[in-house]
Amino acid sequence: MTTNTMTASAVGAGTADTVRYHPMRDTLTLLRRNIKNQLRDKVGVLAIIAIPTLFLLLFVYVFGGALGKTTVNLGAHSYIDYVLPGLIIQTAAAGLIGVSTHSAIDMTEGFVSRLRTMPVFGYAILLARVVSYLIQTLVSMAVVFGIAMLMGLSSTADMHNWLAIIGFVAYVSFALIWLGLAFGLAAKSMASASNGPFPLIFLPFVGSGIVPPETMPTGLRYFAQYQPFSPMIDTVRGLMLGTPIGNSAYIALAWITGIGLLGFFWSMKAFKRERPS
Repeated sequence: MTTNTMTASAVGAGTADTVRYHPMRDTLTLLRRNIKNQLRDKVGVLAIIAIPTLFLLLFVYVFGGALGKTTVNLGAHSYIDYVLPGLIIQTAAAGLIGVSTHSAIDMTEGFVSRLRTMPVFGYAILLARVVSYLIQTLVSMAVVFGIAMLMGLSSTADMHNWLAIIGFVAYVSFALIWLGLAFGLAAKSMASASNGPFPLIFLPFVGSGIVPPETMPTGLRYFAQYQPFSPMIDTVRGLMLGTPIGNSAYIALAWITGIGLLGFFWSMKAFKRERPS
């Protein structure tokens, strides 16, 4: 296994000790710890699945009769076909609060400080947190897709399209998790860690997720068309329904990459700032 080494002066001695780090082993150890903690948090796991599921039931069975009239000419056989992509992207956004909160707990309750006194690869905690929440988010999306199929989802996607959808939503989730991680590492309190990402959860609703932007008032329509989540939703919808995607995929990938880079570099900066001088 590849290791990183660092030479540090031994306490109370004039000799130097070589401290060996094992990035892969340390990351896997912390990943197991994170997954166990997430599974113990029954409320948190239930929330990330229940929230998009409740929205799915609400919009399809309560508002679907009225809202579905605005989507009949957009390639959707029923309203559930139109609304599901928006709720899948909203599921990715919902994970922001969980990763932000748990990252803030690690920082404020001394777990990170303790690891820094041990021969542990420093960034393993960040990598483990990202991977654990990526797994949780993808499982949540799979559950939402399964429920939608039981509710009558009709998709024309072939195997290649489904693989593209999986890869795309995984990339969206990966980028958003880095942003949520940055919120948690930079937060000054638990309240700011949980409330900071909250507005992003609702952005998919103020886009093309629920109704076509063309049906909105002028000012809101421009916002809905050009905000980052709309091209992501349109890309998933096009792959799922076989409708034209246009430039949405390229625009979405640009937004996702930008969000991911912002989250990554912000996380690195916030994590380094907490290091003892």
